[in-house]
Amino acid sequence: MAATGAPPSPETLRIQVLLDRLGFGPGVLDGHSGLSLAKALKGFQSANDLPESGKPDEATMKLLDTHKDVSATAEIVLNDSNLSGPFVGPIPKKESDQAKLPAMGYADPMEALAERYHTTPALLVSLNSPTTKLVMGAKIKVPNVVPGSGAYPEQLKPEWKATLASLSVSADQPKAAKLVVDKSDGVLRAYDDAGKLIAQFPVTTGSQHDPLPIGTWKVQGTSYLPPYHYNPKLFWDAGGNEKAAVLKPGPNGPVGVVWMDLDKPHYGIHGTPVPENIGRTASHGCIRLTNWDAARLSLMVKPGTPAVFQP
Repeated sequence: MAATGAPPSPETLRIQVLLDRLGFGPGVLDGHSGLSLAKALKGFQSANDLPESGKPDEATMKLLDTHKDVSATAEIVLNDSNLSGPFVGPIPKKESDQAKLPAMGYADPMEALAERYHTTPALLVSLNSPTTKLVMGAKIKVPNVVPGSGAYPEQLKPEWKATLASLSVSADQPKAAKLVVDKSDGVLRAYDDAGKLIAQFPVTTGSQHDPLPIGTWKVQGTSYLPPYHYNPKLFWDAGGNEKAAVLKPGPNGPVGVVWMDLDKPHYGIHGTPVPENIGRTASHGCIRLTNWDAARLSLMVKPGTPAVFQP
């Protein structure tokens, strides 16, 4: 590990961990306050009929502190599941070069560990030591997002179940009757059939060139660990000499680990290779989440689930 960044706040990290576990994702868990944490707090407050201050106020902390058994961090022992890879090294920038890779996998064990525990390499270094080596048998501290259940639906393929486990996604997810994406808020909200807010995740929602398609759409189906068919004709910012390419599946693919197809051609809800950019950079019109939030959402929706996109 290499040292980097300012030290995180243990209390802020614990709040982030609790919100993440409760379905109100604050994005990457970094131990720092910011806009993503404020949005997550507002979502949690709304779902629990509390004033939406976006701050860890007294009423909010009283409710969060009912989960006294959940600490900010957990200690794990590195083993094959953490370190076996395969790892592909640095990801090339050009799609034509990415297409030559055996998979759009993680670059190295550090990246895989950061994604598994919904965090960043910098946070892992802060929780441990710059001298910590990622080797078999090593004990390290990680954000405490260990999933509560691994009993994934039987119909899911083994490789997708393994991916859910590698992203610390618990199997016991509520079912969403409707999704709502607010461009102005930069979040995706999931509601149950009684209209109750059951989950909220930060998202990236298009750009000036490829705006969010306002309207009501439906989830048509879900593609797990999809390959990516790069067609430069569909991208305004593609170079004139670029050619079509097929990128193999993997967490570092342009749509991450999962694609939830919408009934609008070329649009979907999907993951991302750069989780720390969610809500901070533009997309090509689609709804982009962290890989772990997208994977979690995939357990909540089904074909026909409406997705309302609002300004």
